[in-house]
Amino acid sequence: MGLITWAAVGAGAVGGVAAAPLVLGAVGFTSAGIAAGSWAAGMMSTAALANGGAVAAGSTVAVLQAAGAAGLGAAGTAAAAGTGAGVAGTLAGLAAIII
Repeated sequence: MGLITWAAVGAGAVGGVAAAPLVLGAVGFTSAGIAAGSWAAGMMSTAALANGGAVAAGSTVAVLQAAGAAGLGAAGTAAAAGTGAGVAGTLAGLAAIII
């Protein structure tokens, strides 16, 4: 990997961590709870219907709401950084092929 790719991976990692709280809030996982009428509300409704009226602890909805309410934590930060780095590295690799 070249220097530009490494820089893109680093920037993607930082950008992923910075963007995660914004994205969670935008889709409805807020510090005040799940926003009514949001994508998160639809996701919660579907999960509750599939689980007999309750959202299971540890489910995707529960984990995302916890992150929206309390922040990412160590595991969430690592996941966001890894995702951002992976996306940026992939884009840099594709750009190198195209250019």
